[in-house]
Amino acid sequence: MTANTRKKGSSAEDRAVEYLLAEGYSIICRNYQIRSGEIDVVAGDPDGVLVFVEVKASFGPGYGNPLFRVSRAKQRTLIRIARHYLQEHKMNNRRCRFDVIAFQKNSIDHLKNAFLA
Repeated sequence: MTANTRKKGSSAEDRAVEYLLAEGYSIICRNYQIRSGEIDVVAGDPDGVLVFVEVKASFGPGYGNPLFRVSRAKQRTLIRIARHYLQEHKMNNRRCRFDVIAFQKNSIDHLKNAFLA
C-alpha cells in the first residue's frame, strides 16, 4: 500500500468517524489491530450495540461501489478480529454487529448489519 493510498484511507476513516459522531454514535477505538488484521472503527450505537465498522472508499472511476468490496474472506477476518476484541475486553455477551461505511464521490453509504458472524 502506497503512502498516498494510506493517506486517502485515513481520510475516509476520519470522515466515517465524523459521520458516526453526527449520528449519535460514540467512538470506542480506531484501528484495532491484531496480527491477522485490523478493524477500522469500533463504536457504540445510540441503542448500546457495539459496532465493528469497515470503511471503504472509491478513489476514482472503474473501482465500482465500495460497499461490494468486503469479500467473504475479509468478513471472516473481521469476525476473527472482533471475537478477539470481545474476549480481550471481556464483552463476550455484548450485542454487536458489523457495518460498512462507504464513500464514493460525494456520497456516503452506511450499511448496517452488512454481514453476520
